[in-house]
Amino acid sequence: MKKLIIPLLVILVLPLVFQTTPTEILKLKVFDTFIKEQQPSGNFVILNITEEDVEREGGYPLPRKRLADIQLELLGKGALGVGWVISFPQPDRLMGDVEFARSLEYAPSVLAMFETNSGQYPKTTGTVIKGNDTGGILTTGVKENFYTYENILQGIASAPTEIDQLVRRVPLLLKTPEGWVASFGTQIYKALFDVKTYIITTNQNGIQEIAIRGIPPVKTDSLGRKWISWVNTPETDLQKMDVNGKFVFVGVTANGVMPQVATPVGLLEPHKIQAALAESILIQDSPYIPDYALALELFIFIASVGLVWAFISYLGITWGVSLALLTMALTGFYGYYTITTGVLIDITWSLVSQFIAGAIAFYLRFREQYKLRQQIKKQFEHYLDPRQVKRLQKDPSLLKLGGEKRRCTFLFTDVRGFTALSETLSPEEVTTIMNKALTIQSNAVQKHGGMVDKYIGDAMMAIFNAPMDLLHHERIAVECAKEIQENIIKANIGVEIGVGVNTGEAVIGNMGSDTRFDYSAIGDAVNTAARLESATKEAGVNILIGEETELYCGYPLKELKPIKVKGKEKPLKIYTF
Repeated sequence: MKKLIIPLLVILVLPLVFQTTPTEILKLKVFDTFIKEQQPSGNFVILNITEEDVEREGGYPLPRKRLADIQLELLGKGALGVGWVISFPQPDRLMGDVEFARSLEYAPSVLAMFETNSGQYPKTTGTVIKGNDTGGILTTGVKENFYTYENILQGIASAPTEIDQLVRRVPLLLKTPEGWVASFGTQIYKALFDVKTYIITTNQNGIQEIAIRGIPPVKTDSLGRKWISWVNTPETDLQKMDVNGKFVFVGVTANGVMPQVATPVGLLEPHKIQAALAESILIQDSPYIPDYALALELFIFIASVGLVWAFISYLGITWGVSLALLTMALTGFYGYYTITTGVLIDITWSLVSQFIAGAIAFYLRFREQYKLRQQIKKQFEHYLDPRQVKRLQKDPSLLKLGGEKRRCTFLFTDVRGFTALSETLSPEEVTTIMNKALTIQSNAVQKHGGMVDKYIGDAMMAIFNAPMDLLHHERIAVECAKEIQENIIKANIGVEIGVGVNTGEAVIGNMGSDTRFDYSAIGDAVNTAARLESATKEAGVNILIGEETELYCGYPLKELKPIKVKGKEKPLKIYTF
């Protein structure tokens, strides 16, 4: 599992770094969902020239004299200024251009220009650059809307689409070979505050912000684009003209006149998009993508995915999954919080990657635990009570693999008279007797909560207090030894059993290689139990119990003469029933 985390991180981070189409679309959709809805500023109103208005006026385009009348009527109704987001494909055949141009001079007014591929560029205006002259979007040229007067304030009504063909960011300025050109939205504020220049602040990444006297600096992305907050700007028409104290955006909603543009809130006409841009410029916490966004997104990605992987891989399934879900929830909350405060930090791919990494880690951990449970079953099903085996499978942590020092009681048995028996009986008969004898012993061990560790020919080794805790294991092991003797006598199978019981510390755990699971115990206490069993014949008894076991067993035992065993300098105190 450890080897997988680095390749997994690399694979998952690639879409984030290179901004692939699916990740980019996902990011944009999340931004659309959680960007906080803003209230209109109260400074703007949209005037729609509707289908009914066009019919009433005798068709489109409306004569320029009629537009001049609308301009003057709007000013008479208290409008602070007018922005015309209307295409003028050619001079007015009724010679109304002059009259319309003059009407524009009575109040701050801006005419929209629309981009073409003609290579014709608008005249540049005063610009102050702070930093390097970097960033920006190069305009391909514009189509002049209005030919008569060059001194009329104009701005490019540009609305480029994102990768999913929706408009979300609109440039506040564009580049030409001759210099910077203001967008329609920028010109609105230059007109309202009678500003001749604007200040562009840049760094090594591109544009940071644009300052226009009269309003706070406007944060943009490196290309000078402003993320639009889709504000429901009030709307009116030629019949109502509810425009008092507001700047008016004039546009056409009649069918087939102005192309509608796809946005996250639906299809909108160009003048409604420009109105939304003007509203967004005034919103202090309007959305923007900071320069450090990618670095922060990468940090969140690596940290969160790493945590999810670690939690599931190295903790229990319950705790691991719980903490992984908590990590995902905190990541989601942080992303939601930043987006609603206007800082567009993308956490969507981090969440997707956390889910993928978590699912893989969960699968590997589940597979690992499944294999462990199968190993446990294979290792212990013949040596432990089935209930104990199920308990171990359910909670493998009870079985501490790799070795641990543990105080246990060890029981060794050996069949006496086996050699003589094998000489007088057939192999089949010998096998039957041995199986009966070992079954009697094994059943007794399992009944008393011990574990049959192994069979060594006609001998058996059992452990009490491992792999699971067993209270009073000394007494229980002594009782087991007594029951083995009683059951062997009752069975009347023609053999006797020698039993050695000893208590002490030993190293218990997985003994062997990584590929073979062999749970056993090693240590002096184990060897002593085996020596006691071998000494039963010399001592003239069937059961010998060590000093440590006698001390805690709680049974009145008979002390025998100390014996000398291999590996021990001092004679051992021994006991029996």
